[in-house]
Amino acid sequence: MKVFVTTASVAALLLLATGGVSHGQPAADPPCGGQIHANPGFEHGTTGWTAGPRIVVFGDATRPAHTGHAYAAFAGLDVTRGDLLRTTLTVPANCDLTVRFWVRTTTTETSRGDYLNVGMAVTGIPPKTRFSLAFDGGAQWRQYSMSTGTATTERTATVSFVASETAGNGATAFDVDDVSFTLS
Repeated sequence: MKVFVTTASVAALLLLATGGVSHGQPAADPPCGGQIHANPGFEHGTTGWTAGPRIVVFGDATRPAHTGHAYAAFAGLDVTRGDLLRTTLTVPANCDLTVRFWVRTTTTETSRGDYLNVGMAVTGIPPKTRFSLAFDGGAQWRQYSMSTGTATTERTATVSFVASETAGNGATAFDVDDVSFTLS
């Protein structure tokens, strides 16, 4: 009988200390927290991205990455062509996805002819170009940000970087790095 009372007392203290009965399931991480892309800085090449054949490059002393060793490089050849980099992520219900990225532009252009268009398509919302960057973006890394907003249902978000270069007007290179995808 004394053992029963001791065991019952310990169980009561445990319930008081933990705030209730455990049902054997671990506490879940909040669905709207943290970075959700496995390769935001391109350190693993194009893993997690759909990309053109020569998008990811490794920085060097003359053109270093924003952080790490790699970044995505678009255009820069003074030829008529386009480059694409895209990724799709799931946004849980009642969460907002914020996308932040860094861009550096180097050019020999004197008028607008080369562009980097950054867009986002979210389930239920028409695709939209959020930024249209040209030769005057600057040779220093600059940060940009966009978000999905919240919705009561789970959605997918596709983020696209599309560079368009026209021959004969000078070469423009757009470098993108540290594309963070944060849920809140």
